[in-house]
Amino acid sequence: MPDALLPPVAEPTTAARTVQVRPRTEGWQQQRGADGRPLLQFASPKRGKPPVHLADLTPEERRARLVELGLPAFRAGQLARHYFTRYTSDPAEMTDLPAAGRDELVQGLLPELMTEVRRFTTDRGDTIKFLWKLHDGALVESVLMRYPGRITLCVSSQAGCGMNCPFCATGQAGLTRNMSAAEIVDQVVRANRVIADGALGGKRAGETTPERVSNIVFMGMGEPLANYNRLMSAVRTMVAPAPEGLGMSARHITVSTVGLVPAITKLSAEKIPVTFALSLHAPDDHLRDELIPVNSRWKVDEALDAARAYFDATGRRVSIEYALIKDMNDHGWRADLLAEKLNARGHGWVHVNPIPLNPTPGSVWTASEPAVQREFVRRLEAAGIPTTIRDTRGKEIDGACGQLAATEA
Repeated sequence: MPDALLPPVAEPTTAARTVQVRPRTEGWQQQRGADGRPLLQFASPKRGKPPVHLADLTPEERRARLVELGLPAFRAGQLARHYFTRYTSDPAEMTDLPAAGRDELVQGLLPELMTEVRRFTTDRGDTIKFLWKLHDGALVESVLMRYPGRITLCVSSQAGCGMNCPFCATGQAGLTRNMSAAEIVDQVVRANRVIADGALGGKRAGETTPERVSNIVFMGMGEPLANYNRLMSAVRTMVAPAPEGLGMSARHITVSTVGLVPAITKLSAEKIPVTFALSLHAPDDHLRDELIPVNSRWKVDEALDAARAYFDATGRRVSIEYALIKDMNDHGWRADLLAEKLNARGHGWVHVNPIPLNPTPGSVWTASEPAVQREFVRRLEAAGIPTTIRDTRGKEIDGACGQLAATEA
């Protein structure tokens, strides 16, 4: 259709594959502001706050809360041990607490934050998608995946998303609200309980890793850096040694963003060596302005400069996420331009993860052809850029990257 096409792309070295498709939506209307640009929601809409939970508090705050209640401070450690290492909020399982007042204490500091609505399983039982209902009825999803030697949980940080990217199912309904730190952490605790109960089938022959979530990717619903303070509170709890936290490695936690440059700068100063991933998806502003609306605030070069600064501050190699979309952003010259921009900022600081686009309801766009994917990777590697096509899980249950829509239908 004519309105879906930009002028043909002039390939620098070949006349082949000059089709240029323009980003647009089908089946839903992209929210736009008074200026006609895609609407960006950075502030969380006002809604009732979830109840304060143990995982919202620092260890010092937990002990102070117990003292306020007229109870010994050490009870906070007992509650933390049950929640973070035994994955339970059930008073009946906490027999080391006094029977008198136990139910009230547990319900007060470990209130139920999420109700499981439904779960979907695929990949021969190695992938589980959870649909959760929060206290105010908001819906979120998380995806649990077993790989050889690790168990990864894709975590949501917001209900919905305000970044309004046209190819992503999560952004179609806009931002419902930010999630609390405890709601973020509770996804991990609940997943650990599911693993402990055998839902992933138990440890495989020859595996030596513990049966719990070992890797976190903040690539579920929401823009993590738009919920910065709660995100970082959750990360600190994840990396805090057990029993005060989950005892995870910061290096096994990946924080992804579409490019909120000021927040990337703040993350660089945190001195918590999480893995940082920039969802770039286009190396040129002309396309990225439409594909990733936040590019109207912070351009490609600004986002890449911030990503390089993250490497300089932490020594942690940055991941560039790049959804390969047929005839939209998969042209060979774009691979060359991406390599040029990355190499201009040095060598050894970055790794590119092309991701074949996962189809979503309401989108006419699809993944690049396999031969085009291979050529895109070949060009990056020829320029000395380490590149790995990402293994995609959960497409059959709408649980892959960009597919999380959290509907009860």
